[in-house]
Amino acid sequence: MEDEEATAMLKSVGRQIKMWREAAGMKQPELGAAIGYSGEMVSSVERGRRAPKPDFLDNSDGVLGAGGKISAFKEDVEEARYPKKVRDLKKLEGEAVDLGAYASHHIHGLLQTPEYARELYAMRRPPYSDDEIDRLVAARMSRKAVFERTPRPQLTFVQEEVTLRRPIGGKMVLRQQLEHLLEIGRSRHAVIQVMPTDREDHAGMGGSLQLLKLPDGTALGHLEVQFLSRLISGTGEVQTLEMNYGMIRAQALTPRDSLAFIEKLLGEMT
Repeated sequence: MEDEEATAMLKSVGRQIKMWREAAGMKQPELGAAIGYSGEMVSSVERGRRAPKPDFLDNSDGVLGAGGKISAFKEDVEEARYPKKVRDLKKLEGEAVDLGAYASHHIHGLLQTPEYARELYAMRRPPYSDDEIDRLVAARMSRKAVFERTPRPQLTFVQEEVTLRRPIGGKMVLRQQLEHLLEIGRSRHAVIQVMPTDREDHAGMGGSLQLLKLPDGTALGHLEVQFLSRLISGTGEVQTLEMNYGMIRAQALTPRDSLAFIEKLLGEMT
């Protein structure tokens, strides 16, 4: 795991499972066979090296007669599976009353389909393992809870035109992604705009950015590039990002014209 907090959580869960297994008089391979996993996987979980999936915890709980005490770890373990920077960002997004983002290279994470996100992570060099990709995709999809909050936050997104044309994962993956954007844009969940490539004036040449406003009025910025993720809290820097984002939205197509543009792109793919 990427941080001490998550590692400590997984080791604590592993110790509990080991305690219940030994109390039941079972060996690791025996428990594994009973719950549909290998003895090696049981060993890795007990040592805190692997994050157990929900069915691992539920099946262990039933076989070992833990009365729900092992299953109760599911939510905490699921959070621990996500990288720390994702957990921190998800927490802020979950608190924000206003969230705005400009994406210049690919579809913004909150708008991605699972298939699109998986293809993005699969391109990484050096490559991620299949387990790492599964974990990262699950983490990204978990952030979508922001769309289901009550009361709903104000969500606005500006996508660079090229992100809507680049066939990440192939034409079918792109088609599904564009259809997903239309679904979100037509709902009352978020406002989506497109920044056309032919704009001569463009306030977003500095790259992608995200802005969050918290209930107490605190404004934060978030920047991510390559392997770096940075939270911006300095008043001057945040104000600059807010100014740039406002100009980006003013220079982009209107929300209605943006949806029409996405529909046009879909029509060209048939």
